[in-house]
Amino acid sequence: MGTIVGLVLGAGLLLIWTACWSSPETAANPKLNSAWDRARDLLAQAGMPTITPAGLIVASLVAGCIACLGILGVTGSVTIALCFGAMAVAAPTVLVRSRARARRQQLRAVWPEVVDDLVSGIRAGMSLPDALIGLAARGPEELRGDFRAFADDYRATGHFAESLERLKARLADPVADRLVEALRITREVGGTDLVRLLRTLAHLLREDLRTRGELEARQSWTVNGARLATAAPWIVLLLLSGRPETAVAFNSPAGALVLVIGAAGSAVAYWLMLWLGRLSEGARVLR
Repeated sequence: MGTIVGLVLGAGLLLIWTACWSSPETAANPKLNSAWDRARDLLAQAGMPTITPAGLIVASLVAGCIACLGILGVTGSVTIALCFGAMAVAAPTVLVRSRARARRQQLRAVWPEVVDDLVSGIRAGMSLPDALIGLAARGPEELRGDFRAFADDYRATGHFAESLERLKARLADPVADRLVEALRITREVGGTDLVRLLRTLAHLLREDLRTRGELEARQSWTVNGARLATAAPWIVLLLLSGRPETAVAFNSPAGALVLVIGAAGSAVAYWLMLWLGRLSEGARVLR
């Protein structure tokens, strides 16, 4: 009897803990915040939609093995080679994140222009598909390829909703999600306020761009200084690792412990720098 009571009490506590720590968004749609979907969105935002998350993992492992073997051949120290191999494993993901961040900054600057072009086309009497197809020729250079792919999809299938869905998946951008859903609803149920809605959206995007630009300009030198401070000890270690006495010192248990503590400290410091210096990004609530 006591065992049954204990099991029931444990199950109840587990349910209470789950209810406290699970977000409603994840409970409603477990796939929404999965690591696989986030990796796929990150690759799409970086302009690498043909690369799969599995391909990114393979590239990371290959980079880590190459760096580890290369450093081992130069220094003869297994511990130093493992440290730099672990850094090389993270390098492809860091590169993808950097490209995605740079591309998001580019797109933020051109989305108001896209919305203005749509408003001009709609006010000129063009249909929604024609207005979107026209962006493949007169839209911003950064997005012409995506709208050209939309035009090809729409001409091939004739299904506006499905072509919009594929466009939204290619862009993987919160602003694109809002724009696509507004166009979809207008196409399906009609409405006369689309132009007003798009103008309001363009105004909000320009205000967000101005505010974010000021914040990024003020914090850029601080973030770059923190990155340099994190990388400096490892650059010094790499320069000294060619000396035989350095390899001997770090191949010892004490040297390995120093490297582990230093790597953990660098990782925590870099994560704190990113966390403290982050700016809020729009979530894809309409994906």
